[in-house]
Amino acid sequence: MGRRKETAEPGLAEVLGGRGGAVDATVPVVAFVAAFTVADASAWASPVAWAGGAAVLVGAVVAVVRLVRGGRPRAVLFGLLGVAVAALVALYTGRAIDFFLVQIVSNAASALAWAVSIVVRWPLLGLVVGTVLGQRTRWRGDPDLLRGYQRASWIWVGQYLVRLAVFLPLYAADAVVALGIARTVLTWPLVALCVALSWPALRSALPPGHGGLRHPAVRGEDAHEG
Repeated sequence: MGRRKETAEPGLAEVLGGRGGAVDATVPVVAFVAAFTVADASAWASPVAWAGGAAVLVGAVVAVVRLVRGGRPRAVLFGLLGVAVAALVALYTGRAIDFFLVQIVSNAASALAWAVSIVVRWPLLGLVVGTVLGQRTRWRGDPDLLRGYQRASWIWVGQYLVRLAVFLPLYAADAVVALGIARTVLTWPLVALCVALSWPALRSALPPGHGGLRHPAVRGEDAHEG
């Protein structure tokens, strides 16, 4: 009887899922910028309030659609909460540009968190992938895989730094429309590029014959698992 064909090694794009969530996250931003532009040009009262209301409303619709399609309730609710908080910040300050303040702070915190995780040898990419694959932290027992996750995690740090390099000058210039466009362009396209670059960076740390993401070479374990 022939040998059973082994399951193909998954890439990061397959493990981390599609781009749907990142795309959905841009829709409320587009609604905010569009509503603010129309309200401001039409001299309506409280254009920031109109824009914030439009963002929350569209965010709620997106959340319902994602739930109907089987999205994870926690992720959906966190996404809607993020939109609501951003709108409240803009309403509180009265400045439309502050709708993006939460996103800017989030990117700065994420860049710091990912960098620290690499330095302390607990790269966040490994934690995310290990959780998705049901390995918990077993991958840390594999020096090659740990090194690969560290290398790939630096690319994710770069992702957040790129956004900050673009967002901060636009925020300082009070460029609402330009920042909205940048926020949209630098969401799922940048995530997709990050995933594409992370995979070869991770693989470059693995020696020939390594079992890949699903099979960490943990010292002391039986190398001939059934």
